Amino acid sequence: MGHLADLAVRAPRRVLVATLALTVVAAVLGLQTPRLLGRGSNDFVASGSQSLRAERGIERASGLSAAPQVLVLVRDPTPQRLAQVSAAIRAEPIFPAIAAPLHSRNGRETLLVAYARANVSQRLWRQAAERVNTRLGSIRGVEMGGTALATVQVNHQVQHDLTRAEEIAFPILFLLALWVFRSFVAALLPILCGGLTILGALLLLRGLDVLMPVSTYALNIVTGSGLGLGIDYSLLLVSRYREELVNSGPGREAIRTTVATAGRTVAFSAVTVAAAISTLAIFPLGYLRSMGIAGALVALLAGLVALIVLPALFALLGQRVNALAPRRWRLAAERAARGERGAWYRLAHTLMRRPIPVAAAATALLVLLGLPFLGIRFTGMDASVLPVGISSRIVDQAVRSDFPATAASPAYALLEHTTAAQAKAYAARVRGLPYATLVRAPRLLGPGTYELQVSSGRPFLASSSQRLVREMRALPPKPLVGGSTAQYLDQKHSIGTDLPLAIGLLCAVTFVLLYGATRSLILPLKALVMNMLTLSAAFGILVFIFQDGRLQGLLDYRSQGAIALTQPVVLFAIAFGLSTDYGVFLLTRIREAWESGLPNREAVAVGLERTGRIITAAALLFCIAVGSFATSQIILVKEIGIGIALAVLIDASIVRALLVPALMALLGRWNWWPRSSPRARA
Repeated sequence: MGHLADLAVRAPRRVLVATLALTVVAAVLGLQTPRLLGRGSNDFVASGSQSLRAERGIERASGLSAAPQVLVLVRDPTPQRLAQVSAAIRAEPIFPAIAAPLHSRNGRETLLVAYARANVSQRLWRQAAERVNTRLGSIRGVEMGGTALATVQVNHQVQHDLTRAEEIAFPILFLLALWVFRSFVAALLPILCGGLTILGALLLLRGLDVLMPVSTYALNIVTGSGLGLGIDYSLLLVSRYREELVNSGPGREAIRTTVATAGRTVAFSAVTVAAAISTLAIFPLGYLRSMGIAGALVALLAGLVALIVLPALFALLGQRVNALAPRRWRLAAERAARGERGAWYRLAHTLMRRPIPVAAAATALLVLLGLPFLGIRFTGMDASVLPVGISSRIVDQAVRSDFPATAASPAYALLEHTTAAQAKAYAARVRGLPYATLVRAPRLLGPGTYELQVSSGRPFLASSSQRLVREMRALPPKPLVGGSTAQYLDQKHSIGTDLPLAIGLLCAVTFVLLYGATRSLILPLKALVMNMLTLSAAFGILVFIFQDGRLQGLLDYRSQGAIALTQPVVLFAIAFGLSTDYGVFLLTRIREAWESGLPNREAVAVGLERTGRIITAAALLFCIAVGSFATSQIILVKEIGIGIALAVLIDASIVRALLVPALMALLGRWNWWPRSSPRARA
């Protein structure tokens, strides 16, 4: 830390010129990132799973995609209109195979299903699907969907939502920062660091996408978290520097003290958040892996930006960091910087006089908020994540509600090294299953290779569809079974298998890092328990809102009646890291007061006074940065944005302001074990 401070003092202009040059590069290259992401289409399919192996086996043998890539819904079909649609599809050589038309129950709709060539990239599939959709735009009563176009529409919607969220967030963030610092110059510094972090995050995502496909869904959350963390770390450093200006004046000593104290906290926090989010990379799903790696890189980037850029700015600005502030604001800021005993100090002592009732009430409230999580139901990924009115979702809803058991999205079994008689025998066994509503004749794909398409006649997540896939896999000769239902089952199995390892690793790494920050064995254990309470409360509220379909008008969404299977995993890792982030802010300041010789309760009160306002402000700013994604029209992004914002608000209010002081009062000197024995201090 001392080297960073010395660098800022010796060559602040060089640091800032280098930062400006890197910012230009990041802007030129990084701003193109949103349109480049999304190379893969298997973001939610577990790598190495049976369903993925079945899909690739069918593609190798048939030369076509295992599942339809184009679904075209034709209302009031006429021979001429169907011929026009077929011609528009066949105009793209990538879609050479169109299945027989499928008719709705009332006969008023027809579905044309097309498969793509397997020997071309999925990006070409999507580009061709866009061209087909453009051609179909002139035909009345036609809507196009399917995997290829749905992926394109998700990408476009995510980019649009990201731009709108940033337009909403930045003005509000500046006004809140102005309220916190009461100085225009000081308020601009967190916004500056947040902007730099966003540009750097986009550049990192582009570089990461060269090495591995990065999910489009990572774009909003990674940039939102990067903005929020960049602002959080800036708040901590700027507020501490302003304290040092009051205590020792501008110059080398103020910068060194700021970096040695608040800078050390930022470093621990960045590493802790990065370690927490990186546990997502354990799961073999492209969506979770890209979120984990990209999120970890962005957390570290936010810390680096704050630790390198801000000290250089402090060296150049000196006292001018408080410039452009009315006298009343300036005096209030100086009182806060001197650490005069204010509302947070008095609140801490009030709570610590009755620690047991306070701790019991706060814990009971968190448990009560978390109860709806016990009734969580899960759903998979399909076109229903798109907003109402988008063609892929319209087609998806029509297939679910208007058509009987079809070949639009069946389960399929891949029979390899099999004779025709063996394939027919397997088909006969499948017909005997209670939920096999539609069983097509085995289709020869190549020498000794057959495909059998089967449907339960129910939606792909219905219990009958799931049971059908399980029983198909169990029947001899136990073939590879794929399709949407199989992918969901494999995803569920993969997450369930790797979840204990991810949670164990997350808790172990967090414990070690918190021990490094506090030199206590008790405080990290307490922090882990409180993080779990925070997360359970946030999950419970999320289920209460999105699964139960509340606030649909206010939040502008249509409930799926369940939560996507990956959501709790993503929220757990990100929110766990952020909760630890605020814990580090508070505990390191309490430890600093304790090591200066203050008794435990006084150290807690002083630490809360010094950080309470900053943590509250940081939480509000972070909620604006990430919570702005509540405006997203993609329900997956909306849920994550609101879920993270809820976790941060709960942690900064109920946990940090109430539960932490009460528990630290109850534990007394044992908080610092083994650094101090129970009789070491009065």
